[in-house]
Amino acid sequence: LSPSMYTLITEDAMQITGLHILPTHRCTLECDHCFLWSGPRQTGALPIESVTRILEQAKEAGVQTVYFEGGEPFLFYAELVRGVQDAAGMGLDVGIVSNAYWAISIADAVEWLQPFVGCITDLSISSDLYHCDECLGEQAQNAVAAAKWLHIPTGIISVAPPGQSAPASHGQLQEQSEVMYRGRAADKLAPAHMTKPWDSLSACEHEDLRDPGRLHVDPAGNLHICQGIVIGNLFERPLTQILAGFDPLADPITASLLAGGPAGLVTRFGLEHRPAYADGCHLCYEARLALRQQFPATLAPDEVYGVIR
Repeated sequence: LSPSMYTLITEDAMQITGLHILPTHRCTLECDHCFLWSGPRQTGALPIESVTRILEQAKEAGVQTVYFEGGEPFLFYAELVRGVQDAAGMGLDVGIVSNAYWAISIADAVEWLQPFVGCITDLSISSDLYHCDECLGEQAQNAVAAAKWLHIPTGIISVAPPGQSAPASHGQLQEQSEVMYRGRAADKLAPAHMTKPWDSLSACEHEDLRDPGRLHVDPAGNLHICQGIVIGNLFERPLTQILAGFDPLADPITASLLAGGPAGLVTRFGLEHRPAYADGCHLCYEARLALRQQFPATLAPDEVYGVIR
């Protein structure tokens, strides 16, 4: 490419500053609100060499912040330690999201967290009534105490029960957020809260599909603009090329969502639908389930849609 052509492509390319890496969909828990169907029955994980490839691509693409989440990233501890240390060595801001199953005591938690000292800028612990019998469980408390002792910045991620007021997450990590009725949440929680007429769900509330700011990559290398909507694979094409080539208005799924939100998927493809849904994510998820055979490369992988191998 000539310098002028390269400038034109990079100026038009999607720009992101964050990449959330899911080393696995496996988790110690099977929470009702999980929109990724994570749980003990899930399989697959990113090996160390794949994590390294992803980080190198992220750095080249101008990513500034990397999060390791899941699933439960601590289940593959060697890969997590190496990935975090490598990312920090590249000058990236690094965060981890965990349910703290490993923090059976403060002393244990200190041992688990020691390799991350000086490497991470955030340890986000998931703890709420979906994870345990109290909003801040004992293991979460142990993890927070150990992190503070090690001077690791930490916080609690809590999802409010349906019906309780909470700010919309907009895809970002924050201390409290509302339930998004997709994945297992669409199956387990949505039926009791279907109060919004389907045609009122005409905008995507949680994701900016034109300028998402951050993307997710799963254990197979799939790059998600929203979990379950794949725009490329990092093991098939470099991140810079995927960002340069992706046009949300040219993709039938993202174009429909941009034009009319989840209801836009129904109208464009003539889908059968319920009179009402719990929220836009609920309608979007069910519409995407109906469209998976038509768009298998985009609406993937199976694990995000409840197909447990």
